[in-house]
Amino acid sequence: MSDRKAEAATLAPSAVLEPTGALTVEEVLSVRHWNEHLFSFKITRPASFRFRSGEFVMIGLPGDNGKPILRAYSIASPSWAEELEFLSIKVPDGPLTSKLQLIQPGDHIYLGRKPTGTLVTDALLPGKRLFLFGSGTGLAPFLSLIRDPDVYEYFEQVVVVHSVRTVADLAFREELESQLAGDPLVEDQALLQLTYVPTVTREPFHTTGRINTLIENGRLFQGLKGEARLDPATDRVMLCGSMAMNKDIAAMLEGMGFTEGSNNKPADFVIERAFVG
Repeated sequence: MSDRKAEAATLAPSAVLEPTGALTVEEVLSVRHWNEHLFSFKITRPASFRFRSGEFVMIGLPGDNGKPILRAYSIASPSWAEELEFLSIKVPDGPLTSKLQLIQPGDHIYLGRKPTGTLVTDALLPGKRLFLFGSGTGLAPFLSLIRDPDVYEYFEQVVVVHSVRTVADLAFREELESQLAGDPLVEDQALLQLTYVPTVTREPFHTTGRINTLIENGRLFQGLKGEARLDPATDRVMLCGSMAMNKDIAAMLEGMGFTEGSNNKPADFVIERAFVG
């Protein structure tokens, strides 16, 4: 066994993980390391696990005291997928991610039984354009949504805007640039209705700047149908990223006349507040 495998085995031994009333134990199926601080992974999906595309769930590993260390993670796979996928950063001294980044196929992790969240189409009023604004791993719930056929029935255009610091941080870039070519359910719709706008803030790239800058200077709307601005009469927005990004763009949207929605009261834009404190 390699040193890496041995370390991972000691951090997350299968024998330690036991299902509880709130948690199941699932097997890691694959792991993809995008760079030194970003990775994604797939796990088995329990037959009884149901969720809406865009929701999050608790996942975790045993801590040093044997008790589960759990964190909320958006599900990156669509609601119809047979496996569950997640996107994560690597934090060297993070209570969970210091261990989670070492997982390999065959390892086991905890999965919460009750997904929830507000980044769902149920929390939005009908509209023509859906803008999905994400920074860093905030892309994850949008990967779920854009592979859901219902999204293309609800909206004429779906625009994914992913802001990162470096080009290497553009996870799933190839899949998004291809407009989900080869996807079994939405390939045809995505080709006609999906637009991907990656933007980098700390390196040269064909699109640079934060998302609010792209909105203000109009760069975001190049090549899109409709107005070269955000309009609450026709546009709907989802936000998932840093606290600063969510706060800034939410304030901008409210200044334009947008109203924040929820599962109980659908409106013009939504934020996943589980990740913003």
